Amino acid sequence: MPKPTVLFVCVHNAGRSQMAAGYLRHLGGGRVDVLSAGSAPAGSINPVAVQAMAEEGIDIAAEQPKILTTDAVKTSDVVITMGCGDTCPFYPGKRYEDWVLDDPAGQGIESVRPIRDEIRRRVEALLAELLPAA
Repeated sequence: MPKPTVLFVCVHNAGRSQMAAGYLRHLGGGRVDVLSAGSAPAGSINPVAVQAMAEEGIDIAAEQPKILTTDAVKTSDVVITMGCGDTCPFYPGKRYEDWVLDDPAGQGIESVRPIRDEIRRRVEALLAELLPAA
């Protein structure tokens, strides 16, 4: 079976989608290709998201927000959107999930931790579906 590709999309690609991508890369152990992008990328990644992930032993500090491209959507098997609404392109035949999560932008670490923890739960569930135990 070919390696699945998952694309995480949020508006700024600075918080939620970066944390989700960080978890999937870390927990997937190279068995899943991971992409993330934003419909209106921020200039830099959210430092509180970086801090929250560092507490989990996952370093996302070097990541940069990226613009969402149609190619990224076309090459993905699963597209996970997080509050980008109608700005996310839709292609038939792709699996789409919309994860409703609070935006960590402008939040302190105490508010970002529960968002991070919910993202981890969802990524673990997604991994269980994509990579069923042999």
